[in-house]
Amino acid sequence: MTGTSLADGTGAASIEAPKTSTVLRLLAGRGVFRLAIQAMGLVLVTAWGAPDYGRFATALGLMTWLNFVPSAAEKSALKCLPRLNLTRNAVAALAVRTAVAPVLVVLAAMAVTLVLAPHSDAALYLTAAGWSISGGLLMTVSGLHRLRGKSTLDALAFTAGALVVGAVTAGTWFAHWSPLTHLASLLGGILLILACSAALLPKEWLRAERIDGHRLWPAFGRSTVLLGLTEVLDVLATSTVFGILALAGRTVDSGPFYVALLAGSAFCSLLFYQLRVHQPAISARMRGSGAAAGRARAADLLKLVERGSLIFLALAGIALAIPATRAVLTAEGTVGAYVVLGVFVLAETVLFAVRLYAGFLIENTNSKVLTLTASASIAGLVATPLAAAALVPAMGPVGGFAALVFAIGTRAAVLRRLLRRHHPEL
Repeated sequence: MTGTSLADGTGAASIEAPKTSTVLRLLAGRGVFRLAIQAMGLVLVTAWGAPDYGRFATALGLMTWLNFVPSAAEKSALKCLPRLNLTRNAVAALAVRTAVAPVLVVLAAMAVTLVLAPHSDAALYLTAAGWSISGGLLMTVSGLHRLRGKSTLDALAFTAGALVVGAVTAGTWFAHWSPLTHLASLLGGILLILACSAALLPKEWLRAERIDGHRLWPAFGRSTVLLGLTEVLDVLATSTVFGILALAGRTVDSGPFYVALLAGSAFCSLLFYQLRVHQPAISARMRGSGAAAGRARAADLLKLVERGSLIFLALAGIALAIPATRAVLTAEGTVGAYVVLGVFVLAETVLFAVRLYAGFLIENTNSKVLTLTASASIAGLVATPLAAAALVPAMGPVGGFAALVFAIGTRAAVLRRLLRRHHPEL
């Protein structure tokens, strides 16, 4: 990565845009990890069958939101550190501590459950939680390495993660491991990678003066909570669809919904990662007149998402009103049903990606707007289960994606109106 780096051990953060070669190297590392996850899903469906894979997908789906709990500290650090000088090491140390704390809590709860009730659903769910939240911590540590000019460590960490996923999936295929054993093996591998990656952080970032932490925590803590809240709530909203599927007695449908969600989220994850890679440079640039331009661009994008969601849902409503097309929308296990699901996944992915970029622009203007993005995410969290409860029992996975499209449009509408209220110039 170009810009000031940590080659001299000073802890300076890189704030210039990364080189194309660096971006490609980073994308290759994350890309191979995402491909391994995608391949794992396809292999496990065959190895376990629909019932066991449905339990596995439900556990992961309900716990995916935990991935973004520790990564909130990364997001806050990438925004704050390029704007700091004297307190950079102290803030980086706060980011590390903030990210590690929830991971330790989840791992402790998982360990107790595995000892007391190793064959329970709680053990499966908490092990899925441990895998998800540990992956988020690895993203945070890798983000801090990128910030100090050590982008190769990011690529290596997730390439190693892909190898872990591949090895564990092969073990499950040949040894017929249960979902719990599979998840526990994945967790063990990711924790080993995480320990090696964290050990390579600067000592100044692993320990800081106590007085600095107490003085800086209120501002950094607020920024971390509000920046991370939007992603946690967004993913938690998606996780509620798995809960609705289970309550509706369609746990088996969690498998197709999870696989389809993986396909759509693969693109959004790479986009999300690109935004994180460029965040230090954008954060340094989005000040003053740059902030005003960013808000204006975001408002236009939010309007586009709002209208796109309305049009798509209106067309879906018309299709449901016509008996012939309603039969296709509510069909299960046919070629037509998978085509319809693909259309809904594509629409949800495009709308989510545009809204994600609009929110990213807004968040990097100043700290005052963070309450607006958090409020919009709360609206999405309310809208998703309500829409899912109405659509999922009859439409299954397709209804789940229709609910997600409705929630995306709701978040865009709420955020655009809040933004205009606080910035009348828009």
